Amino acid sequence: MAGGVGIGGTHPIAIQSMTNTDPHDARATAAQMMRLQDAGCDVVRITVPDLEAAETIGAIRQAGVSMPVVADIHFDYRVALRCAELGFDKIRINPGNIGDEDRVRQVANACRERRIPIRIGVNSGSLEKHLLAKYGSPTAQALCESALYHSALLEKFGFEDIVISIKASDVQTMVAANRLLSQSCPYPIHLGVTEAGGGEEGMIKSAMGIGALLLDGIGDTLRVSLTEDPVHEIAAARRILNGLQIEGQSGMNIVSCPTCGRTQIDLISLCESFKQAVRAEGLDRLPIKVALMGCVVNGPGEAREADIGIAGGRGEGLLFRHGQIIEKVPEGELIPRLLAEIRAMDKQ
Repeated sequence: MAGGVGIGGTHPIAIQSMTNTDPHDARATAAQMMRLQDAGCDVVRITVPDLEAAETIGAIRQAGVSMPVVADIHFDYRVALRCAELGFDKIRINPGNIGDEDRVRQVANACRERRIPIRIGVNSGSLEKHLLAKYGSPTAQALCESALYHSALLEKFGFEDIVISIKASDVQTMVAANRLLSQSCPYPIHLGVTEAGGGEEGMIKSAMGIGALLLDGIGDTLRVSLTEDPVHEIAAARRILNGLQIEGQSGMNIVSCPTCGRTQIDLISLCESFKQAVRAEGLDRLPIKVALMGCVVNGPGEAREADIGIAGGRGEGLLFRHGQIIEKVPEGELIPRLLAEIRAMDKQ
């Protein structure tokens, strides 16, 4: 448990993000966390480079942030100890870079006493020198071995409330490393493609890496790391979960044909208008399947599988519900009528 959020087992996949404000600026950090929380973030991480930054947690809680807050710590075990004292919900460390085993033991004991889980973070850009020498590069095997080495350090002191994260900027390496990890230990796994970039490129890389593992049944929390406002990461994560139709965590599943020479309706504009409308009204959260089809070849079949849908013709279209025709509608009224039907479904 990280605060009130369960990780692993039968718990839902938790969506995470990380602040990019100055951690010493309590007001700016708290404001960004509130935006993330409002966007649907489940767990948020903040870098804590020193003892002064650790005190930010007080202002964060006063601002009304209720989601679990993870302290991201490197090198200084004293910062980890202070974060445990101050009430952070989770500590992210690399046990190998905070000093000797006595320091690792102190952090493990402090977290155990307060029931604070520890996330082990392994990154392709910070792999141990002896593993780089052994494998020649940050291979999947090297990353997995590093993660197991660090978890063994915590286990040595009787600490097993662990989440493990292996990230790489190379999608294939990230996927292979996490597949190896899932076969090697029982701990919950946090997923992410690090340094994925921004915009469409970052989204595609993250969707491939995270999606491949989720389809394998691997992954308990995730972060879509984008070079953007972190609030965008939440929407991206939800799109991945929705695209995979993860049970209990999926919203509206929109299926639409790619159009061809048979299309006699402006389906591209209709689809864009529909997507904007459902997002604006929050209807995209509904776990229903909506079909937007451009002709009668695929339309009736897809509409039969959908909860609601339209199939277009020349200047008009048919409105379907579970394959049954509701009515014929002029093209200009298709989206308003479709939205009206969905609103009615939302109230049922």
